[in-house]
Amino acid sequence: MEIKSTNSQMVRSSLRMSYQNHNTTIALLSGGLDSATATAMAIEAGDQVIGLSFNYGQRHLRELEAAAYLAKYLNLIEHHVIKINLAKWGGSSLTDTQQSIPTKGIQTGEIPNTYVPGRNTVFIAIALSLAEAYKAKKIVLGINALDYSGYPDCRGDYLNAFQILANLATKTGREGHGTLLWAPLIELNKKQIIKEAVRLGVPIEKTWSCYQGGEKPCGLCDSCRIRISALEQLTKSNPIIN
Repeated sequence: MEIKSTNSQMVRSSLRMSYQNHNTTIALLSGGLDSATATAMAIEAGDQVIGLSFNYGQRHLRELEAAAYLAKYLNLIEHHVIKINLAKWGGSSLTDTQQSIPTKGIQTGEIPNTYVPGRNTVFIAIALSLAEAYKAKKIVLGINALDYSGYPDCRGDYLNAFQILANLATKTGREGHGTLLWAPLIELNKKQIIKEAVRLGVPIEKTWSCYQGGEKPCGLCDSCRIRISALEQLTKSNPIIN
């Protein structure tokens, strides 16, 4: 597992001591609209925010370019990129190029093959390690109502169970001041998220949602369809959204 950061180890070590005296939040920053909006909400709440992104072997690596841009744009105090190869065993069309990414829209009641086995469990576990080391009070996640309907590791019961685990598995949790898993978008749909993004000044055009690995969004995958549909509905009544 490889760790890259925008700061040197020495600088991080000295900064870590100062973070302990502030409200620090770890943001799981994929580079997409949802995670960018959730990150901006943490900043609005007055928190110092550290971004955490993952190169997990996804075909849409373009999202990491977006994450790097957003980390600078939102003035995050640090941005870490962790490389962990979930593509080694596949199990998802996002990590296995032999599988086709669905392009016919979301199928009600089905978990799509874009679900990556164990992805959020791995991501949150690493975020907890970072949070405990930095004494961060929260981890903010961009999961939302649409993710909830499709993915088992984006649901309220999953987060509630993981919160219990986090409190049991960490020193800070056992001491009664564990890290909070915060999902401020979990009840919101894409239109509501876009409205929040606009209100918070998130550069929507710089976020990346497409599941494909091209230079431009495909416009056909589930993620593109949901984003385009919401934007089209909103731009009819709000021309500042583009």
